[in-house]
Amino acid sequence: MERLRRLRRTAAIRDLVRENHVRADDLIYPLFVAAGNDSVTPVESMPGVSQYTVDRLGEVIDRVVSAGVKAVLLFGIPDHKDEQGSGAWDEEGPVCRAIRAIKARAPGLVVIADVCLCEYTSHGHCGLVHDGSILNDATLPLLAKSAVAYARAGADIVAPSDMMDGRVAAIRAALDESGFVDVAVMSYSAKFASAYYGPFRDAAGSAPQFGDRRTYQMDPANGREALREVAADVAEGADFIIAKPALAYLDVLARTCDVCDLPVVAYNVSGEYAMVKAAAANGWIDERRVVLENLLAMKRAGARMIITYHALDAAEWIHEER
Repeated sequence: MERLRRLRRTAAIRDLVRENHVRADDLIYPLFVAAGNDSVTPVESMPGVSQYTVDRLGEVIDRVVSAGVKAVLLFGIPDHKDEQGSGAWDEEGPVCRAIRAIKARAPGLVVIADVCLCEYTSHGHCGLVHDGSILNDATLPLLAKSAVAYARAGADIVAPSDMMDGRVAAIRAALDESGFVDVAVMSYSAKFASAYYGPFRDAAGSAPQFGDRRTYQMDPANGREALREVAADVAEGADFIIAKPALAYLDVLARTCDVCDLPVVAYNVSGEYAMVKAAAANGWIDERRVVLENLLAMKRAGARMIITYHALDAAEWIHEER
């Protein structure tokens, strides 16, 4: 008889044979940065998550560094919106100001800036709109302009999440032409038109004012198509690949990791976070165990890094377990 239980007999043996681990430095913490001053505004649909004005970022950045988390991902909440989303490349806007402030306070922290227009457009879509249609090619220069603004502010990585075709090539070319050859591109390549984004849109104020995003984000029914998106972004010069969402798309994450030599990042999205929080608040689950199990599932599927709103709590739990 084969006795597989021999390798499960004690905690020490289980640790020795464990195939996957989640470490604090695998985690990336998303931050919502708002215009204005002296404000920390809790996001009702995401308990434990808040919008911070730049002058209040220090308190959360200190916790990020203390927890051993190595990177943050920034989303901006401007004080005005327009048809073009011009706030996205405003060098005095919340994201550029936040990048400078974070780099001054924690120079070793990796700062990733999300590149998209949806938080900044009056219509809430990720690109320019004409007669109800989202314009792909006309949007590319604006995304590139935003990426350069973030690089100039000091971002280490820019992360296009818009899902316009050709945006990685446009951003890479603009960064190189502006002298930012060392700024990396972390592309949301396999990004699906998911119902799991609801709380994020509440936090970022980025819900579309008409229609939806299914003409540019991927159909949840398609898996092979995700690999085409990944291949295109790799060919255009991406340095990292993001699969989003994570839990309901672990098959896509695993297949992406199988075919892609670049570091693959899982995005544990807002709806996944909010569901765990709601169940834990009702006493239905053990939040700590469920969160760490979910993160292990993403690592087991092949993710090198995980973007998660649980990052700070998870990092502290990981340290306690050690």
